[in-house]
This record gives sequence, C-alpha cells and structure tokens, in this order.
Amino acid sequence: MLPIEQKDILSYRFLSGLRFAPGGGKAAFVVANANEEENCYERRLWLYEHHAIRQLTDLGKESGFVWLDENRLLFPAVRSAKEKKRAEAKEEFTAYYVLDVRGGEALPFMTLPMQVSTLRVLDETHFLVTADVDKRHPDLWNADEETRKKVRAEREADADYEVFDELPFWGNGQGVTNGSRSSLFLVGLEPFRVTAVTAPPEEVSAVAILGDEVLYAVTRWERKLQLGGFKLRALNWKTGMSRSIRDHATLRPEGMEVVGDKVLLLATEAQRHGLNENAWVYTIDPTTGEIDLLRMEEYNMYNSVGSDCRLGGNRQRVAADGALYHLTTRGGNAYLHRLNPDGTDVPVFTGAGSVDGFDVDGGRFLIIGLFDMLPQELYEYDPAVGRLVRVSHFHDDALDGRYVAQPEPLTVHSRGYEIEGWVLRPRDFDPAKKYPAVLDVHGGPKTVYGPVFYHEMQVWASLGYFVFFCNPKGSDGGTNVFMDIRGHYGDTDYANLMDFTDAVLAAYPQIDAKRVCETGGSYGGFMTNWIIGHTDRFVCAASQRSISNWLSFYGISDIGFYFAEDQCGGNIYDNAEKLWSLSPLRYAKNVRTPTLFIHSDEDYRCPLEQGLQMYAALVDRGVEARLCLFHGENHELSRSGKPTHRLRRLKEITDWFEQHVRRAQLPD
Repeated sequence: MLPIEQKDILSYRFLSGLRFAPGGGKAAFVVANANEEENCYERRLWLYEHHAIRQLTDLGKESGFVWLDENRLLFPAVRSAKEKKRAEAKEEFTAYYVLDVRGGEALPFMTLPMQVSTLRVLDETHFLVTADVDKRHPDLWNADEETRKKVRAEREADADYEVFDELPFWGNGQGVTNGSRSSLFLVGLEPFRVTAVTAPPEEVSAVAILGDEVLYAVTRWERKLQLGGFKLRALNWKTGMSRSIRDHATLRPEGMEVVGDKVLLLATEAQRHGLNENAWVYTIDPTTGEIDLLRMEEYNMYNSVGSDCRLGGNRQRVAADGALYHLTTRGGNAYLHRLNPDGTDVPVFTGAGSVDGFDVDGGRFLIIGLFDMLPQELYEYDPAVGRLVRVSHFHDDALDGRYVAQPEPLTVHSRGYEIEGWVLRPRDFDPAKKYPAVLDVHGGPKTVYGPVFYHEMQVWASLGYFVFFCNPKGSDGGTNVFMDIRGHYGDTDYANLMDFTDAVLAAYPQIDAKRVCETGGSYGGFMTNWIIGHTDRFVCAASQRSISNWLSFYGISDIGFYFAEDQCGGNIYDNAEKLWSLSPLRYAKNVRTPTLFIHSDEDYRCPLEQGLQMYAALVDRGVEARLCLFHGENHELSRSGKPTHRLRRLKEITDWFEQHVRRAQLPD
C-alpha cells in the first residue's frame, strides 16, 4: 500500500460548528482546508439536509455562523470594498451577512461597532453578543468617529510599546491581553441599538438564556485574575430591566445551561484535586441564586482526546428534549452521554473513537467525529437502533490505497494503575525484521491519546516505525484521583511511561531497543525534558513547546502564576526548592540524549525561554542539540499553525528521528 506522507495533511478537511436549524429539518457546519499557496486555511459553510450535504459558500472566509431562523444563516465576513478598507485601517467592527440556504446570495444584515466573539439569537431582531473591551477605552464601541480615529492613532503611535499593569498580561493565541475583558452586549435592530450589559473591570464567565431573561455570571478583577467566585445577575432583554441575584464566593463557573425549567451550573471549587478537577453539576434558582448540588461528577463533561486533524471548535454540550447531552472522555475515547434532570448520567453513544462535536433535535443526532481511523467526517446516529452512519466522504480520495496503521491496544500494570495504550505497526510489516520506534507523549497532562487518526503518527508508521503511546497517571479519561499528579510530576507518570515502553518492547520483539525515539509537546515536552534527564535509553528525542523550569514558568506563562503553584504544590516565595525539584532543567547535567527542541515565539502558554533554557544547558555541556524556532506561531503550532509551518515542524522532527536511527544502525 502507498504511504501516508507529510504533505497529505494539506488534503484533509476539518469540520466544526455543527448546528441544527430551528425545527431540525436541516443543519449547517464549517469545513476548513489548508491553502498551501496562500499559507492559510480556507473555511466554507456546508448544509446537511435529507441525509445529504452540499456546499453553501465559496469565498473561503466563512469561519462561523448562527441560525437566524429555519432557513437563514448569519455569519461574520469582510466582503465589501468599504469593509476591507475599514479592516485595513484596523477599525473595530463586525459585519454580519444573511444567507438563505434555499438559494440566493449572502446579503448585508448588520454591522456592530466591536470585534464580536460570540453572538446568540434572541429573536429575529434581538441578539446577545460578547466582545473584548479595553478597560482603558471601555466606551470606544459607542464613541463618535473622531474619537475612534484618535484612539486608533494613539495605538498606532504606541505600536512599538506594551505596558503591563495586571496579571495575566498576555494569552496564548491572543497576544497581549492586558486590560482586555470579555463584555456582554444587547443588540436590537428596530431601531438599531447596542447596549452594554457589563463593562471592565468585570468579565463575563458564563451565560444562559431562560425565557425573557439572560442569566450571566461575572468576575471582577483589577490587577490580578481571580480564579474563584462570581456574581450572578439577570437581564430581561425585552424590557431592559436588570437585577443582581447573588454573589458566590468560591465556585468557579465552567458553564451554565438551561434544561427545561432548570438552570444548571457546571462549576468547581478546585479544592479537592486542584485546578484540573472535574466540575460538579449544580442547579441554580434563577430568582434567589440558591445553589444545590445535583451531581458529584468525577469524570469530565467534554472531549479531551488528542488529534492533529482538527481545526475550529465544536459543541460539547447541548440542552434538548428535557436533558443535557454532553461529551465525556472515558479511557481513550470521547463518548456522548445524557444528564437527566434527576442527576443521573447515562450513555447515548459509546463507539470507539472520538465524538468531536454534535447536535440533537427530536432524538436525532448529527455527529462530527474521528471513527474507524479516518479524519473527521459527519455522521448520523440513531439511538433507537444504535447505528452510526457516515454522511460525508471528504477523505475517500485522500486515503484511497494508503496504509493506515490500526491501533493495537496494550494495557500494563504500573505503580498500582492500569495504563491504557496502543501500538501502530509499520507499513509492510515483516515479523522477521527489526524496526525503529517512536514513543509519543501527549500534552495536558489532562488530555488523552486514543484510537483515532493522528497524522504525524501515521506518517512515522508509513516510514517504517512502530509508534506507541499511552495515558499515564495525570491523564484525563478517568476519575479525578487518576488525573491528580500535583506535586508529583516526573514520578508515577514517568514510571508509567517507562513501564509501558518495556511492555511494548516485550510484546513486539521486532522493535530494535537501540533505535527507539521519543517526543511530546506541552506536558509531553515537559516529560521529554524530564526523560532525557533521567534515562539515556532513547536514541534521540524531540521536545516540543516544553516546560523546563517551573520557577521562570511561574512568572512568564499566561497561566504560570496559578498553574505552577497548583501543579507543583509550592510557590516561588515559600517553596522554591519544590518547584526546582520538579524542573527538568535541574537534571540537565545528566542528559546524554541528542535532543531537538521545537518552539514558537508567540507561545505564551509554554514560553520560548523554556525551550531556550534546556537547549542552552545541553549545548553548554556538549550534548547534541538543535532548536527550531517558528516566528508568528503559538502553542497551537502542531494543530492550527500555518500549513507550511506545520509541514516544516513535522519535517524537523522526522528528519531528526531518521538521522539518529540511521546512525544507530551503523557498526561501532
């Protein structure tokens, strides 16, 4: 069979934003693809109707939408010459177009005086909008053109400077966020009017619509982000009357949903298992704000299965038919469950693979998923008969005649835990031959690997590598207890990975133990740095967007000041030695493994200096090392970076493996 090659990812399609229209007769979704020539991604709207799909738009710039009614879509776009000129002048606005899916061209609908993040339809002439507002110019959206021009001129004059006066001051994929707050607005069309519901320094953290009222949770932070506590308020969007409901001191909201006449709050106090603990489900009395516990949920209520074949977001929860349907990660799979009003949670779809997103109407389900070792496709699911039917065939040509390695499960017992993992066999596998291999460690650490299509792993398998991966302690997919490794990074998780490696080598004697490579990104990059400081069993390693020093991470990462303390069990003031003891940089003197470092200069999650410190330590001590820095990319390089950058990243890693595997084959 033909191999899967690095450039094949340019032919994949990525599906997102799936939504049924009101009435459920049809649905729409976004399909994205790479444009190598322009080094960008194109996004188009597609329609599902009568068990078939068809393309709706063709400009390639339609990244999102909402249904206005059962036949019309609203989507933001810059289409006219005037809009393009405004965008080039860096004006803050969002132009919406309306498209009738029965036919016709997209027409201008409304233009809002801010960069909209989300839009919800209240009725055909009223909308609820969130947008980021600068606390230094909180009323800019409502200012006259002269004032707006003056602020733009000031910003242009200050383009070479950044002033920080709060924490965090930047965000991965967002750039500098100092002074920015997510704010809520009410928009009416007859007459046209935009009304601010919240303003800095408050920030909206959750919103739910209950009849004529909008319930919303806000946090207030001046100089430092507060992780716990919120204020619950309500706005009658028809009358404009607002009211404060109640303040809650400790809970951190992760979402609000209206199910029938109940308002559900997903929230955590982060006291039992730290910041990564799974949220419990509460009910909120919309009149008094009284909170009652509905379900002590120990598993997550979202999808955390990793893949490099996604682009754009999908719904994780949908309130419908008197229940809350939600995704949940169990083991290496993402399933669809239903949370009932009485607090019981029951499976709806538990097929192997990953439900990336879904929508439901009248018991009918549409699913975007990774199943049967395919990239994303659209599926219909009928729970009455338990049948999943593929609707789209975006990847039939791309994978026709190609070798797709099938994941073979392998579970090991390590440090009192069952560690679930998988092995991919190389193309044209011959049991009489010896092969190199790659251990791939996922990020998070609270994510999982599973039996789904992962392009880079398939590339390596096609090149003749065994590829193996697992979910050590600290991963998602289990209960809070399994996820919790606070203060123990590099302990049980490291032992799990090494035990799994030993088990793979024992189960697959065709693997040459002297030609095993290792790689990982984010937490996987931390673990790569940790591994090379604690063993020289790997022929080479590739450390991606890594953590090497918790002490500096504490003050530089966009999450550092709270995540480092939470995960390490110490801070830079009282427990600096604790953070240093868990830092791979401390053990760099032990490294003998040739290591490639991959980093991006706009990665504010695991900032560039983390990779540079480890790289410098290795070179200083005479260890073979290489660092490839990507300009203009962030922490998402491997998942949503520019197409040519993603190809270069994969080439760097693959060439590094090939170079050292070949060298290990040479006679001494």
